[in-house]
Amino acid sequence: MSSTDDALPGLHDDMSALAPGHVWLAGAGPGDPGLLTLYAYAALRSADVIVHDALVDKRVLALAGAQAKLEFAGKRGGRPSATQADISKRLIELAKAGLRVLRLKGGDPCVFGRGGEEAIALAAAGVPFRIIPGVTAGLAAPAAALIPLTMREVNRAVIFAAGHGAEDDAYDWGPLARAGAPIVLYMVLHNLDRIAAALMRAGRAPKTPAAIIAGATTLNQRVLISTLERVAQDARDQAFEPPAVVVVGEIVGLRNRLMGAAKEETQL
Repeated sequence: MSSTDDALPGLHDDMSALAPGHVWLAGAGPGDPGLLTLYAYAALRSADVIVHDALVDKRVLALAGAQAKLEFAGKRGGRPSATQADISKRLIELAKAGLRVLRLKGGDPCVFGRGGEEAIALAAAGVPFRIIPGVTAGLAAPAAALIPLTMREVNRAVIFAAGHGAEDDAYDWGPLARAGAPIVLYMVLHNLDRIAAALMRAGRAPKTPAAIIAGATTLNQRVLISTLERVAQDARDQAFEPPAVVVVGEIVGLRNRLMGAAKEETQL
């Protein structure tokens, strides 16, 4: 038994076991298996079926128990994908068959992950469920890139927003720009030109620092540091691809200070 398995008996009794006929909606974190919660790990080990999306790292899925069947149910841009209604229906079917069901999503299930919609469907069908939070990419990606999301002398708020659907010109980015807080953007690369332009029209300075973190905490992590006026073009020039998080704000400028400290630490 691993040291992680040794820690499982210390979990809350009511939360430590995934029961037959129940569904756990759990976050797998951004990629690194070390960022899994113990509850998510316990569910991986005990589930009969793991219904996962494309953002769940293969190293996380490798932790599944030998009895677990893996079912892919993710959204794949531009390719045939299961609808959200179909995914919810499948969760209900599996649970009503008496199976232990883990719905595993990259990041956190309810931060731009549509976990709330699945929870509503399960509740309407009378299926017992729990929501197990995960480390969302909007927190993990900046941390992995040495960008602290809050510093007392810099900001007192952080804005999380999704770029998916931003092609709709009716969306008003002005209030987010005028708030002055760092903005963390998910699912944004295909709309980054449009969003950056909207933020600048609303008052964000073109030279505002911006960062892209792609594949955060995975073996393929890449970091790009730019400015709001250049970030979309720089992303194209350097062939950045999803999944990626974009951070816009003065807080990005602290990375250089922390990079220097990190280099000094490795030399000690």
